[in-house]
Amino acid sequence: MNYTVEKIGGTSMSAFDAVLDNIILRPSQPYNRVFVVSAYGGMTDVLLENKKNNHPGVYQLIAKRDDTWGEALAQVERQMLLVNENIFADPMSRMRADKYIRTRIAEAKNCISNILDTCRYGQFSLRHYLPQIREFLSSIGEVHSAYNTALKLKTLGINAKFVDLSGWDCQQPLTLDETIEQAFESIDVTKELPIVTGYAYTKDGLMKTYDRGYSEMTFSRIASITQADLAIIHKEYHLSSADPRIVGTNDVLPIGRTNYDVADQLASLGMEAIHPNAAAGLRKSGIQLQIKNTFEPEHEGTLISSDYSPETDKIEIIAGKEKVFALHLFDQAMVGQVDNVSYDLMQIIAETRVSLIGKEMNANSITYYLGGSEEVLKRVLYRAEKRYPSASITGRMVALISVIGSQIDTNRTLTKGILSLVENGVTPIAVHSSMRNVNVQFVVRDGEYQTSIQALHQTFCLPKKAKATLVAS
Repeated sequence: MNYTVEKIGGTSMSAFDAVLDNIILRPSQPYNRVFVVSAYGGMTDVLLENKKNNHPGVYQLIAKRDDTWGEALAQVERQMLLVNENIFADPMSRMRADKYIRTRIAEAKNCISNILDTCRYGQFSLRHYLPQIREFLSSIGEVHSAYNTALKLKTLGINAKFVDLSGWDCQQPLTLDETIEQAFESIDVTKELPIVTGYAYTKDGLMKTYDRGYSEMTFSRIASITQADLAIIHKEYHLSSADPRIVGTNDVLPIGRTNYDVADQLASLGMEAIHPNAAAGLRKSGIQLQIKNTFEPEHEGTLISSDYSPETDKIEIIAGKEKVFALHLFDQAMVGQVDNVSYDLMQIIAETRVSLIGKEMNANSITYYLGGSEEVLKRVLYRAEKRYPSASITGRMVALISVIGSQIDTNRTLTKGILSLVENGVTPIAVHSSMRNVNVQFVVRDGEYQTSIQALHQTFCLPKKAKATLVAS
């Protein structure tokens, strides 16, 4: 029997009945599997900050020394108790679930209060404690969902085991691999069903290294260390040819088969297929990754492997990112000095902790495509202007659209893509193709993001439909 390690995403966890019926309880016997669970949808956003609009959560309020952090944490507790109410009809189970999360939040509040009191003295700086505060706040979401899942399964007669990797009372931090090995050394997956927290406490700091991609790293390392036959990620949607919210649910097509090169391209755009470091671990271990739709359990979804290569050129997905900051530096004196300038700018980008999405350069100019909050992006622009006062430096918001496939004809794709955009009233600002033959990228105005996605998807993924529509008109 195949042994699988499976991760359940946050939005899926919020639809817990579907998770039970379509995933956990679906086989005749539930063992020979490990489940790594994310926090319920939106819970990490209110604990840290909203990933999409950067609205402050508890952590950001603490970092800004906003005294309302206590009330924000109390609101998180109320949200978690409401989740418990929806999951547990049995009063005794509900009471146990409520007591567990109330205790955890009370301990967190007490710890944070003590840190803030200590930092009132000049010898202690809050910024030194912020990484640790961010780590243990993020862990609360995962322990909540993992504890609830294990408790619920036990009430259904399944020998579920709650595996808490959060290190809440750990005295000696270990590496991620050591933490996993220690947790699994006494687990028999043929008789127990481990429900594991997506967050793991490590001496290097999982969030410090991988930020919000930490649960995928935990999932990937568990699969590699315990030698899974297959790794599976359950999401609320298929890995499809485009975002169904943009091109329409009836027009998107599940990819079906692809390789880890494509997964890396998606990760660079911030799409949640899998974190690139997590994918690298699976690839190195020779483990295939299956992306499945929680709400369509019969569908095989998409299988990602190292060796997949289509026999003919095939565009698999049109993906993109809006609200990308294009930092452009031009200096006539830079000829022959591009490497030095690039090194300095990369230092600024790294220190400011914005995400680098892409880069282009020529003899006397460099453009970096960056992601991050407006505040930190302005800081990057200010530092670049200060470092190179004689250069012409500009910053503008753009959108990046990538046409991606395991093996594509980049020259043909570039030509067809430009024609498609122009025919739909979009003039590209810049275009890029790579020697790797896996993607072609178009830079457009930020307001043209959706129009560009729709045009390119129709051209490359629905050519027959596009032709039929043209004939009919």
